[in-house]
Amino acid sequence: MSNVTYASINDDILHSMRPPGKTWFASMAIILTMLGMGIFAFGYQIRHGMEGSGINNPIGWGVYITNFVFWVGIGHAGTLISAVLFLVRAPFRTSIYRASEAMTVFAVMTAALFPLIHIGRVWNFYWLIPYPNQRLLWVNFKSPLLWDVFAVNTYMSVSILFFLVGLVPDFAVVRDESKGLKRLFYGIAALGFRGTNHEWKHYMRAYLLFAAIATPLVFSVHSIVSWDFAMSSIPGWHTTIFPPYFVAGAIFSGCAMVLTLLLPLRAIFPGFKDIIKMKDMEAMAKMIMFTGVIVTYAYSIEFFIAYYSGAKYEKALFWFRPFGELKFFFFLMVFCNCVSPLPLWIKKIRTNVPALFLISILVNIGMWMERFNIVVTSLAHDFDPYAWGSYTFEWVEIWITIGSFGWFSMWFFIFVKIMPSLAVAELKEALVPPMRSAHHE
Repeated sequence: MSNVTYASINDDILHSMRPPGKTWFASMAIILTMLGMGIFAFGYQIRHGMEGSGINNPIGWGVYITNFVFWVGIGHAGTLISAVLFLVRAPFRTSIYRASEAMTVFAVMTAALFPLIHIGRVWNFYWLIPYPNQRLLWVNFKSPLLWDVFAVNTYMSVSILFFLVGLVPDFAVVRDESKGLKRLFYGIAALGFRGTNHEWKHYMRAYLLFAAIATPLVFSVHSIVSWDFAMSSIPGWHTTIFPPYFVAGAIFSGCAMVLTLLLPLRAIFPGFKDIIKMKDMEAMAKMIMFTGVIVTYAYSIEFFIAYYSGAKYEKALFWFRPFGELKFFFFLMVFCNCVSPLPLWIKKIRTNVPALFLISILVNIGMWMERFNIVVTSLAHDFDPYAWGSYTFEWVEIWITIGSFGWFSMWFFIFVKIMPSLAVAELKEALVPPMRSAHHE
């Protein structure tokens, strides 16, 4: 960070928050079009019922639950980078954690939509919430689906609070560099923070406390999501490997999404290249390598368990996945998650921006396919051959899926323009103080 100073950090981040130009508005027009497609399809589904989706009997879960698990997983890297790497004091965290925190919040906001979309009669969503009522009717606390309500709401609440607490000193920086209504707005957001020793002491205690609270969520939330499957008796689901398998897969896909977002951000704002170093991107690539090995191992163990168990239903299911009518999705998953990250073991590849971006896209595609394989193939090929079925994608669920990416991207584009997308205070903390650097010179 030799070219980076306290002043340049302020200037670069404030430059990214300038009023948007034509490129931003053109991109937002595309994003809002995607979102509009999703809203239109959802309105069609409300009007005509679930027949517009591919959900059928026996496949009662389809693309909607696949999207739910996918987006919850995307949010895990943000919490990992913010909380876990903060506690272990990983040096590469400071330049990337703010955008990854925002990604977590927006991904969980997206994931929370899909259980509502999936239930069909969305106006009855409150039936999932345990609250005192005159009818004395309570939700089934033994249902894994209710566990999702608690898990997602807890995860969202802690992620938003953790995100906002980290923003307080940076809002103060923007306030001090602004005028008029903008200064008033960021002054309110900064909660009167002035940067005194007393304030910094309490701020660091609060941030450490939130990091300690958020860390268990990295492992617990996606474990709970995995129990939606593992607590059932369906072949391919009823296995104890799911919690660590899902957590590793969530971090795998989340780190890939961090690269998918940060590499363009680094290219759009030239000043960010001196702040978000290539070594930081390489560190994220190494995390993808590590979790990718775990995911590949989990895939092979699933097949070994099915063979070694001697359970004919498990054997039939794991024969169906690579050789049945849905085999294309299985082999696409294997290629994207197991094969495409292998070039990252070569340093020249993991320090090459286009290669990193392409691999991150492939990993995200592969992780969506993984969730689709888990959800659909097990339901399509369970115990009774008479009840076996297949799945056909319908335009409604495809448009709603496109709309979810529009929803996520819309919030991220707004975030970049109204909030500091890099952590001003922590970046300055990582610099050598000016007087000390002058002394060394």
